[in-house]
Amino acid sequence: MHPHLVRPVSGGGLPWSPPGGGVSIVIPTVGRPSLDALLRILAREVGDGAPVELVIVRDRPVEVTVPPALRARTRVLAGRGAGPAAARNVGWRNARHPWVAFLDDDVLPRPGWLRALLHDLTAPDLIGGVLGRIEVPLPHDRRPTDWERCTAGLETGRWITADMAYRRDALAAAGGFDERFPRAYREDAELAFRVRAAGWQLRHGMRRVRHPVRPEDRWVSVRTQRGNADDALLRRLYGPRWRQLLEVPRGRRTRHTAITALGVLAVACGAVTALTRRPAIRRAAAATCAASTLGWAAGTGEFALARIRPGPPQAAERLTMIATSVLIPPVATYHWLRGWFAARGARMVTGARRAAHRDSSERPDQRV
Repeated sequence: MHPHLVRPVSGGGLPWSPPGGGVSIVIPTVGRPSLDALLRILAREVGDGAPVELVIVRDRPVEVTVPPALRARTRVLAGRGAGPAAARNVGWRNARHPWVAFLDDDVLPRPGWLRALLHDLTAPDLIGGVLGRIEVPLPHDRRPTDWERCTAGLETGRWITADMAYRRDALAAAGGFDERFPRAYREDAELAFRVRAAGWQLRHGMRRVRHPVRPEDRWVSVRTQRGNADDALLRRLYGPRWRQLLEVPRGRRTRHTAITALGVLAVACGAVTALTRRPAIRRAAAATCAASTLGWAAGTGEFALARIRPGPPQAAERLTMIATSVLIPPVATYHWLRGWFAARGARMVTGARRAAHRDSSERPDQRV
């Protein structure tokens, strides 16, 4: 498809616009089918005189069909296939308006979203970003699955770019998204910290989008453990208090590491027991193997039960929780270690470094 160039738009339309100009809506996409539904909704939302342009960044060589009502105000740009952070940077750096609203390609704006967005952006000059409200529809006839509960966490996420608007000046002052984060994970929280470190404030808005739960196979929770590599990078950049600084909830990494260590110890001692001929060493190795196996089983069992209890009483879901609870601790630990070594020598930007140091000196030291 040929990119459509944006032409100047004039006339009536919506009753107000952000002070100083309009808004550029940036949508990075990898070609999800949900993009078509999103664009159809935006086509209904945008009037002839709305101070809006649409910038779609294709991060894969996929076809993008722009509805006729949007073509005059839409540009389709090519990303580098380097992930959503890099694609969003392409989008906002090519934006023509003073506000940039980021939407993910799997959200569905509520009716009146654009009007509410423009109202949200009538903000004081010190406000650098305004977050939209995310709604994750969950089933009413049963308990949500583990994946559904994970997706529902978006409703309480801090400054997530599923629907987040920033002043272009704030993005420029912060340096944009850090492209060292290749996944849709943590890159938005890290940017929000740097925007505030640059002197801007963030607030919640009134506009709403729905974020349906994407269909996934039973191993999705194992694949998402790749995000531990991004956590390791943040630990390198911001130190032991990175979770407090970036307003990220505490996770289970410490317990995952302990479970993994017990499992490795059990296997190693089992091998020693099988291979050694010295009775004293064999007895000691067998005892250590038994104790570490018991600890591994207890830790894995607690993790599985914590995921099974809030879920539906379905055999398939429970079997999935058991199988993935065995795999997640070692996979998470592997990705953390991989990210930790890959981030050797990583440094945060100067402004963020000063802000992190200042924040650490103003609060009691708490390790996470």
